[in-house]
Amino acid sequence: MPFAHPRPLPVSMPVSGHEPEADTQALLAEARRLGENGHTEEAFAAYIALLSRLPNDLSALHGLGRLAYRTGRLSAAKSIYEQLGAHWPLDVTGRVNLGCLLYEGGDLDGAEAQFEAALALDGALSDPHRGLARIAQDRGDDEKAQTHWCKSFPGQAAATQPFRGKTEPAPLLMLVSTKGGNIPTQHILDDRIHATTALYVDYYRPDLPLPPHGLILNAIGDADRCGTALAIAAAIVARSDKPAINPPARVRETGRAANAERLGQLPGVRTPKTQVLRRDQIATSSAQDFPLLLRAPGFHTGQHFVRVETRRELDEAAAALPGEELLLIEYLDARGADGLARKYRVMIIDGVFYPLHLAVSADWKVHYFSADMLASQACRAEEQCFLEDMPAVLGDRAMAALAQIAQSLGLDYAGVDFALDADGTLLLFEANATMLINPPGPEPVWDYRRAAAARALAAAQKLLEA
Repeated sequence: MPFAHPRPLPVSMPVSGHEPEADTQALLAEARRLGENGHTEEAFAAYIALLSRLPNDLSALHGLGRLAYRTGRLSAAKSIYEQLGAHWPLDVTGRVNLGCLLYEGGDLDGAEAQFEAALALDGALSDPHRGLARIAQDRGDDEKAQTHWCKSFPGQAAATQPFRGKTEPAPLLMLVSTKGGNIPTQHILDDRIHATTALYVDYYRPDLPLPPHGLILNAIGDADRCGTALAIAAAIVARSDKPAINPPARVRETGRAANAERLGQLPGVRTPKTQVLRRDQIATSSAQDFPLLLRAPGFHTGQHFVRVETRRELDEAAAALPGEELLLIEYLDARGADGLARKYRVMIIDGVFYPLHLAVSADWKVHYFSADMLASQACRAEEQCFLEDMPAVLGDRAMAALAQIAQSLGLDYAGVDFALDADGTLLLFEANATMLINPPGPEPVWDYRRAAAARALAAAQKLLEA
């Protein structure tokens, strides 16, 4: 959910009681320049210096909040926009951006309150309607979601994102789905280079012209959740004579069950047996080899994904998970000799491998944000070895398997999550386009990860130079 850029203040907006000093505007311009040129720490210092002179200055808070968001400091960005909202309650952009941050943090009630407050200030805004539509979808209220989506699109279902560059922009058409399952692009797109229009394909009108573009980025990445949207996206791509990144037809082949069947036939690759079952089929399934994994398709980061040890647990879990269909998945034991589970992530960008991270965890459900990396120097040292010399860590068998997976996927941008068994066979968990390249946090403990993340981001950004 992209941030909104500041808008003119309502006439009734209270003003600061401080008169700007003579160099206030120069300091603000310098802070913006530093941020735009990638001098992040210097930009932070400049904004803070400005706020020390003019506490709660609106422009400085907006600038600092956006800088914190763009650099992955989401907690700091949230605090900044909370401060902005407390002192500038009629600032619509502040409301929208705080709502976006609360939504990303999982606080649906808080996000809803901010989006509704923004609409109370300006009922013609599109961004709050889109935020409320996503919240309704997450709560399973499709009718309410559709109402808000429709209100957010006055014509073609497109949203033009602000352009901050000083040279001629490169027009980019980004295809997205209102159902979610889109590639996270906040660290890939550069609004100083691209004039991006996001086209929500679920509400696409073929009777209207496509927005101007020189390149199409199909950002719809989840084949399980977005099958219909990908079919529409394929028609849009066929209508254009411009090149497209991640052709929708290729993405449609990357559902979890389809991947398990197709990629499991590759040499050196083992995939979990995966069945797509209706909820009422779970009770009569022949599942016997426990533990098993059960998940609702179309969700990520471990959401609606459980491990079951018995038939009774399976039936109870099936009743609790959302959706008409569920995935019944074989459990692949990713534990090493030390009893810890491991999950490697490698990005495949324009045919080149980029090691991104290794998560080590005592839990079977391995995610980097919940793993043991911060607490364990040994785990971080193991990850550093992987990032610095991936072939030596994975071995020839797994590297050859990765090459086969990349060729089979045929995507310009994708990621692979996997583990290794004792003989070097690649245990495949996931391979699709939804993978996030998230820069490490600012703490020095993550310095060893920065070069690898920067290389992957640079490769993804270069894709958009076509």
